[in-house]
Formats: sequence, structure tokens, C-alpha cells
Amino acid sequence: MDPPASPDPAGNQAAAAGAPGSAPAAAPAPTSPPDRVRIPALGVDAAVTPVGVAQDGEVEVPEDVSTVGWYRFGPVPGAGGSSVLVGHVDDYRQGVGVLARIGDLNPGDTVEIAGADGSVRGFTVVAREQWNKTEVPLDRLFDRGGESRLVLLTCGGAFDDSRLGYTDNIAVTAIPATS
Repeated sequence: MDPPASPDPAGNQAAAAGAPGSAPAAAPAPTSPPDRVRIPALGVDAAVTPVGVAQDGEVEVPEDVSTVGWYRFGPVPGAGGSSVLVGHVDDYRQGVGVLARIGDLNPGDTVEIAGADGSVRGFTVVAREQWNKTEVPLDRLFDRGGESRLVLLTCGGAFDDSRLGYTDNIAVTAIPATS
């Protein structure tokens, strides 16, 4: 992350303050962890909690299907790189999960992330993908570099009774909305 801009060392306060004709200052990178996720097209408004890595080496997913997990070892939503949110598609005791219908999202749909500091950042869906669990491009989905993007990740495909889990993963990628 670049350090904040400092006033012109020559004392040109007009340029430092953004005088007419000077380049606009870049918006500061977000630093607040996500607190809520809203997906208007799906009627989703859910709490977000930080998650890490489970004992099996996979990303933790909140046990409560009505809660979404934010992978805390990656960037916060709106910072550079992939900010990953995960959730269950369902649970036999709890019912349908909050991210169960992300496969219904289409390019152009919106996702809002409310930060713990009260900030709200908008994102626009640009892609929806589905892979067999053995083929998920984890390096790409969890990439900490490059442009800012939000990745919503859940299970999908057929339910495999022998493994008591789904065969696929669904990922929806969104980029910061432009004003």
C-alpha cells in the first residue's frame, strides 16, 4: 500500500490541496473488515464474520448457514486483490444457506459490503463460474494481487451421498462499482 500523499515539499499548498487542474487524489484503500453483505437481486442481507483455515487445510466456513465468512488472510473488500466471502449452500439441520442462490446472479447484478466502520462499498458482478471441487482454481480465486475484486464462494452441483457433500463449487466475481 502506498503511503498517504504529503504536501508538496516546496510549500505549494494549492497543489497539495487539489487546486484546479491538478490530478484528483485517489480514494484511500479500505481498511475496515466487512460486517454485512447485501445482494439485492437475491434478497440477501447477512452478517459477515472473519474466518481462517480449517484443520483440513481448507478455508473455514461459518457453521451457521445464515452467516457469511470473510477469509481474513486476504484483503478487505475494495482493497487490491481478491477478497473472498464463503458460505454454505445448505445444512440438513438448518436448511438453505444465505449463499445458496449465488449461481442465479448475472453480470451487472450488485453486491454491497458494509464495513465494520460503517462504510459501504458497491460491487458489480462480472462472472459466475462452476467447477468440480477437484478443479477449482484456488490460486486465482484467493489471489492477493492485482485489481480489486470480490469473490463469493459456495458449494454447488449434485449432492454426493457417499461424501455427504456437493460435487462442485460456484464462484461469483464482482468488481468495485463505478459511480
